[in-house]
Amino acid sequence: MSQYFLNYLDELESEAIYVLREVQAQFQNPVILFSGGKDSIVVSHLAKKAFYPGKIPFAFMHVDTGHNFPETIKFRDDLIESLDARLIVGSVQKAIDDGRVAEEKGKNATRNALQITTLLDAITDNKIDCAIGGGRRDEEKARAKERFFSHRDDFGQWDPRNQRPELWNLFNGKYFEGEHFRVFPISNWTEMDVWNYIKREQIEVPSLYLAHNREVVWRNDSWIPNSEYLILDENEKIETKKVRFRTLGDITITGGIESDADTLEKVVMEVSAMKQTERGNRTDDKRSETAMEDRKKQGYF
Repeated sequence: MSQYFLNYLDELESEAIYVLREVQAQFQNPVILFSGGKDSIVVSHLAKKAFYPGKIPFAFMHVDTGHNFPETIKFRDDLIESLDARLIVGSVQKAIDDGRVAEEKGKNATRNALQITTLLDAITDNKIDCAIGGGRRDEEKARAKERFFSHRDDFGQWDPRNQRPELWNLFNGKYFEGEHFRVFPISNWTEMDVWNYIKREQIEVPSLYLAHNREVVWRNDSWIPNSEYLILDENEKIETKKVRFRTLGDITITGGIESDADTLEKVVMEVSAMKQTERGNRTDDKRSETAMEDRKKQGYF
């Protein structure tokens, strides 16, 4: 009798594809939340595999803060075109202009929290009942509490104490009018798993993830990129460093690390030796011990 074995990446891939197919089976109008970061890129690749040779049956949704890396926006547009997919863009700048949210001021200002209202408006306006994200449990303690199918109430809020049990890979996607779900197909993956999978599948990622020379300033224990939005203190100075980014967010809050890892092989080796979580260089997560969980309860990704 022949035996069939899967290595650990195949098992993770199989699990994620199963979750994506469950989304297609249970929801009417799902979207993939796409940030241009490695995790959402991997989810897009898995969706392509899950429904091959057909097209990905989900639209893509990007919450555009207006403070993105230019490289991220170009990568997003190129990928959407190559997939022949539909892109929904929620604009934080439009929300500010319309008076839906108030922009922060000062050198540490960020538009990160403003994405909440923009995302919830886009979900409501487009009648989205499921938003598929690339969140992983190893990223942050609040995300460690997530189910694969994460229920959100009719205000778009997340209550970690009021989630459905997930036994034997049975997922409950039932919801009342106005509610929706967030689904995380790669919940059980680690940063190392993601990079090993990207390397194995030869998935293209933005050049920001690879070491390159860039103008930066040292702030909050990270190298923050120089940009038109950066407000310098008198004791801060712009330097040119060879850096790469472990996670991508707004250019104003995403800190880089000094690195020589300019190939996927070198990135995998570097990540294998890391002791700090990849979100350790995100200044928005350093505002309080519960910064991520507070934002998630309000409707964040």
